[in-house]
Formats: sequence, structure tokens, C-alpha cells
Amino acid sequence: MSTKSFIWIGMFVGSTIGGFIPMMWGADMFSFSSVIFNAIGAIVGIYLGFKMGQNFS
Repeated sequence: MSTKSFIWIGMFVGSTIGGFIPMMWGADMFSFSSVIFNAIGAIVGIYLGFKMGQNFS
């Protein structure tokens, strides 16, 4: 797998998890906090995907 694939997978998984975190305290799926956590999760996922791509490629 290339680094690019790890980055895409990390972005998808990170944004999905980040979008669901505000639902734990009762926020709506399309609330402002869900969008913010979605972006934060995507950034963290991109970073982790990049690091994993460097280690495995």
C-alpha cells in the first residue's frame, strides 16, 4: 500500500469517528460541534495515515 492510500483511509476513519463523538453527549449529526470534530478527526487521521505510510512503505 502506498502512503497516499494510508492517508485516505486515515482521513475517512478519522472524520467518521470525529463526527460521531458529539453524538455521545446528545448533539445532532449535523451540529456545529459535529462538523468541528469531523474536521479535527480528519486532520488527525491524515497525520496518522502519513506516519503509518512512512513506516510500512
